[in-house]
Amino acid sequence: MSHPSPDRPSSSPSGAQQPTQHATAGIRETTEGTVYDVTGGDWDEIAAHAAKSDDERIIVNMGPQHPSTHGVLRLILEIDGETVTEARCGIGYLHTGIEKNLEYRTWTQGTTFVTRMDYLTPFFNETAYCMAVEKLLGIEDEIPDRANVIRVLLMELNRLSSHLVAIATGGMELGATTVMIFGFRDRELVLDLYELITGLRMNHAYIRPGGLSQDLPPGAVDALREFIKKMRKNLPEYDALCTGSPVFKARLQDIGHLDLAGCMALGATGPVLRSAGLPHDLRKAQPYCGYETYDFEVPTVDTCDSYGRFLLRLEEMRQSLRIVEQCVDRLEPGPVMVGDKKIAWPAQLALGPDGLGNSLDHIKNIMGTSMEALIHHFKLVTEGFRVPPGQTYAAVESPKGELGVHAVSDGGTRPYRVHFRDPSFTNLQAMAAMCEGGQVADVIVAVASLDPVMGGVDR
Repeated sequence: MSHPSPDRPSSSPSGAQQPTQHATAGIRETTEGTVYDVTGGDWDEIAAHAAKSDDERIIVNMGPQHPSTHGVLRLILEIDGETVTEARCGIGYLHTGIEKNLEYRTWTQGTTFVTRMDYLTPFFNETAYCMAVEKLLGIEDEIPDRANVIRVLLMELNRLSSHLVAIATGGMELGATTVMIFGFRDRELVLDLYELITGLRMNHAYIRPGGLSQDLPPGAVDALREFIKKMRKNLPEYDALCTGSPVFKARLQDIGHLDLAGCMALGATGPVLRSAGLPHDLRKAQPYCGYETYDFEVPTVDTCDSYGRFLLRLEEMRQSLRIVEQCVDRLEPGPVMVGDKKIAWPAQLALGPDGLGNSLDHIKNIMGTSMEALIHHFKLVTEGFRVPPGQTYAAVESPKGELGVHAVSDGGTRPYRVHFRDPSFTNLQAMAAMCEGGQVADVIVAVASLDPVMGGVDR
């Protein structure tokens, strides 16, 4: 492509004189953007030419490995100086195919997959999935009271641990490392309880269709009471460190603004919605697992910003602690799995002397009962139970918002389709509205206030 000489004017076909082009001797498009070849001329003219250009912009890729992107989130930012003019999310870097994999496993085996989606809220994933299966089976009213109390107990412990991670990682991204240390210190206490109750610190598959995989172990109630005492002492430290700190408030107040109209338009739920003043919480609006019998409040603020979301999570942790205490007080002896042996996975398991976890006594009991019982046990474990054809939707209030499950059965032993409405995925839509027009440094604060987990987004 030829260009006019920078030393003389060029002529148009009509003979009109064109402006002298001292600024550049060549312009070409590359994968990195527009490149100008400068061969001479006055620097002022070069600068003026560049200033007039309407396609000069800087694109910044924040992530997918940036420490502030909450996993493998990619933020594509168009910036003008320090101001963000356009913000987009790039997702899919943690895609696991969990929803598709569920179609190739029995209904019970599905819990092993769903617990790994949002890996910071495994008990909510399991409960929502199991509620959907139980709705299709028509056994919601047959779930034992003890199983429901333990489900609520574990979900509220999980709300605590999830919010602690949100506050800890958010603090770390701001440079407040003490907040991070305190947050993970307290989360360890919760994970110790998980380990005691389920045997694992994450990826539990403890909540099963029809109830639980096993009952609470000896010593669990005492450990829970000790935990409640410790957390009541530790929670005020976050107020002392952050709530009134001028530096902390300066970084969070009026940052990541999203009002109620924006939340409703984008489908945002959880702390993001409640920070806009709407007290919407599925535990109150559409109670499940007996939540209507617990005494707790749904906190709200009307700041519509990151600071309000921080205050909300703190107050929600206090409310969760109230619910955990009520759960411990109402734990009555009883079964933790439905009585229907065509559905009930063996739930009273014991560690054998070989360390393999089970359970010669259970098999001996089955074999001693009848050959039919042994055959049925074999079919239940290998093939799974059949679920009547139909579809349903079940939802729980996870720490990030509404976590919903749309489950479809064709009458077989495996799901025809399971789709999750993950709150992190929906809330991420608000990222552009919260960040555009703000500073690059504030993008980190805004994303942290959403608290997205990419395992749930990508599934």
